[in-house]
Amino acid sequence: MRRVLILAAAVLVLAGLKAEGADDAITRLLRGQEDAARSLPVAPSRPLPAQGAGPAIGSRAQGPLPMVMSARIGEHDDRTRLVIELSDPVNLRSFVLANPDRVVIDMPEVTWRIGAPPRPSGFGAIKSYRYGQFRAGNARMVIDLNQPVTVSDALVLPPSSGFGYRVVIDLFPTNRTKFDALAGWPADLKKRESDAEKLAAMIAAQQSPPAKGGGRKIVVLDPGHGGLDSGTIGVNGLMEKDLALAEGLKLRHILQSRGYTVVMTRDNDSFIPLRQRVSIARANKADLFIALHADSNPDSDTTGTSIYTLNDGRSDREASALARRENQSDVIAGVDLSGDNNPVAPILIGLAQRDTRNKSSAFATNALKSIGQVTELLTHSPHRSASLAVLVAPDVPGVLIELGYLSNRGDAGQMNSDAWRSRVAAAIADAVDAQFAPSSGLQARQNP
Repeated sequence: MRRVLILAAAVLVLAGLKAEGADDAITRLLRGQEDAARSLPVAPSRPLPAQGAGPAIGSRAQGPLPMVMSARIGEHDDRTRLVIELSDPVNLRSFVLANPDRVVIDMPEVTWRIGAPPRPSGFGAIKSYRYGQFRAGNARMVIDLNQPVTVSDALVLPPSSGFGYRVVIDLFPTNRTKFDALAGWPADLKKRESDAEKLAAMIAAQQSPPAKGGGRKIVVLDPGHGGLDSGTIGVNGLMEKDLALAEGLKLRHILQSRGYTVVMTRDNDSFIPLRQRVSIARANKADLFIALHADSNPDSDTTGTSIYTLNDGRSDREASALARRENQSDVIAGVDLSGDNNPVAPILIGLAQRDTRNKSSAFATNALKSIGQVTELLTHSPHRSASLAVLVAPDVPGVLIELGYLSNRGDAGQMNSDAWRSRVAAAIADAVDAQFAPSSGLQARQNP
């Protein structure tokens, strides 16, 4: 039965290709195999893997990770075709989500080696796409849509003509009613993602330091974005997720050398949902939460460092725009936002204590003072407030530091400098010292 379905899928693909007269490499390969369509394998035939062979989503491959070598998009009159080339066969699953409309393709953990693939025109079914590590054992590609589509079953082609294993997925236009009927989280995946977040929160709680009293202040560093969520991409190609992680690692080293206990929400290129970042801070009973990001602006002349604290309902236009961008991280990664263990539920925002906000503002003031001695600050109101999801913990003072503007060539260039990152990390650490010196007994540059 499975082979009959595979044969039918292959014949439909070939018929569509003939009708549209396409002439790309995949089309030529399929045409060349038309006579052999009856034996077209689901997985490559050298050797033919057993059913279900290849790493499954959530597992790690034995030996080297499968490698994604290329991704190509073909826009045709009746469909949009996505072709993913891999070094080894893997098990994939795809589904569609609405509001916003997108296609999610999950696969086991892989190594991405596709460089800068061609982007879609933006006028076809695909508006944009992103890819990367989602969580341990799980890579993900998320495709933003311009219109409703139905997604074909993946057709796997064996290596030939210098290509590796190719996964062919077609997106066919459909109407809104049909799309909405198919859209949604598969029940098993929804449970798996919910369980993964509960496990992460449990691990964070188990690994959290003992109740305070040992004298060490606890600082949680949150490098923004990560994995398939690259954040802003600079005019020089520097990705916000890479900058934030590099700065976070430098800051961790300095803070640890001064006697602080430092926890990072991520210390590698992984995606961490927003609510999980907050859970990590609260589970560790953090004294301070510092999120590290970089900004962008349509005006390429805008430059300088700025710091955001949680607002009290008022926000200027630019701060509101930034909040919308940053709070979309979970949507970008195709994360299930309906979990019942959400520590950033609106009730917590309502319970946010005045003391927590005062401490956050005090740290922002200290940080701007020390950072301003080593780099340029945003000229207009460098201390800002916005409704940022990562800052809503009611019992953890927190700030979000926008290190600079990746849309500005000068800022992007210096943020790509190791020396600049070191100076700014030291300045942030000085602000941490100033924040805790009166009450904790920690003195600036104290060693553990």
